[in-house]
Amino acid sequence: MPRQNRVDPFGNLIADPARGTLFGNRGVLHAADGTIVRHHALRRWIYCRLEFKGRKRQLLQPGRYTELFFLDEATALAAGHRPCAECMRGRFNEFRAAWSAGPVAATDLDAALHAERLTTDGKQATWRSPLGDLPDGAMVAIDGTPHLIRAGAHAIIPDYRDLAAVLERFRIPTADHP
Repeated sequence: MPRQNRVDPFGNLIADPARGTLFGNRGVLHAADGTIVRHHALRRWIYCRLEFKGRKRQLLQPGRYTELFFLDEATALAAGHRPCAECMRGRFNEFRAAWSAGPVAATDLDAALHAERLTTDGKQATWRSPLGDLPDGAMVAIDGTPHLIRAGAHAIIPDYRDLAAVLERFRIPTADHP
């Protein structure tokens, strides 16, 4: 049976047998038996490379952070995570530069992201925007199904099948578009 440690574009923790291309964490989210007991425990939501400096971890160790997995970088970003400043330093620097006109500490970035990623009732914050205003890599929801914007078109997650319909406005599950 798959573990409930896969993150969808809406930030939900789901059980899915498919392997992710990135992993990340939001702190200790599981009980000693591996059951997920909370959505997040920290403001620092990061995503990381699956392999870095030969490090190995046993999944869901009691008292240690919960390993979460993402289909891809677009999914990790849409779910509200940022690149790790250690294993993905180049991507982190690009993300930080796009976020702010000047240098910003990772802790300040995490606080700002956390304030924007969730509503007061703990659900993922969303915005509406015309399709033409969205950059490649933005994630949108159509009838509750996540779609990735790519080359001006959109595709269904997780298999990225092309869609025939083009809608004028989408709900955006990302914090980068006010």
